[in-house]
Amino acid sequence: MCRTEALKIARRPYDTTPPKKSGPRVNEDIAVPEIRLIDEEGEQVGVVTTKDAIERAYQAGLDLVEIAPNSAPPVCKILDVGKLKYQEQKKRNEARKKQKTIEIKEIKLRPNIDAHDYDVKMRNARRFIDDGDKVKVTLRFRGREMAHQELGARVLQRVRDELDEIAKVEQMPKMEGRQMVMVVAPR
Repeated sequence: MCRTEALKIARRPYDTTPPKKSGPRVNEDIAVPEIRLIDEEGEQVGVVTTKDAIERAYQAGLDLVEIAPNSAPPVCKILDVGKLKYQEQKKRNEARKKQKTIEIKEIKLRPNIDAHDYDVKMRNARRFIDDGDKVKVTLRFRGREMAHQELGARVLQRVRDELDEIAKVEQMPKMEGRQMVMVVAPR
């Protein structure tokens, strides 16, 4: 390949198609001959040509927006596009505010935990579950406690029984190295 051919290839435009717009089609982007029109007051006008509908929208100082593109003929409404986009953005933000992110809180226990310490841990677990969070109950074994894993299993069984009315076990107790782990989630 000679140098001039390489320059010609380098100058070629990659893509000449216009970028796709997000959202509903507006005004001249509506490429069908006839539409079902709804005017600015929400009254149904009927089936009209797209050109007439666009003229009507311009006379009202608004835009022609395609509301239902899949119907035959497509349904279009005369309204302000900026206001429509603003309202949609507001709805999305409101939905995002209402979302609850579920966190996993952890409670660490020992096989020979004292009764008072156990009560404090259970109070915290109940509070976490009431807040809508999952609780990971970790029971850690040290030294010779590994030989008596049934003690740890009993402690986790006691936790499961106490939280049974407000939570369900999402992950049954299982050994992970020197600790036994169980996950409970709100009902």
